[in-house]
Amino acid sequence: MTENVYVGNAGVDAPGDRGWLLGHFKPVGDVRHSEDVEIKWGVHPRGDERAEWVRGEKRTALLVLISGRFRVELPGRSVVLSEQGDYVVWGQGVDHSWYAEEESVVLTVRWPSVPGYAVA
Repeated sequence: MTENVYVGNAGVDAPGDRGWLLGHFKPVGDVRHSEDVEIKWGVHPRGDERAEWVRGEKRTALLVLISGRFRVELPGRSVVLSEQGDYVVWGQGVDHSWYAEEESVVLTVRWPSVPGYAVA
């Protein structure tokens, strides 16, 4: 059943949806549409930062460093990911933000896939 298969490249596909490769925001009927999970390929230049903190988080998230040096800000704590494969997981209710200390590539998995949280 080939219509239920998608083959792509994260570096090519990610910019089309702010880095998100899979989630509720993909069209219904697209194999990448999911209300269960979201996956993001984030490419961040040095100094890139989230414009504002995510507050009232309703999802659990896993962020894995592919390359670079990336800092995740959590209430009362900063987590620096500096070695390929370093990761951090935070649960529902944990506010967060981030900052790219060096040019970085990170893979983020969030669940469930919930509309919202986009910074205008």
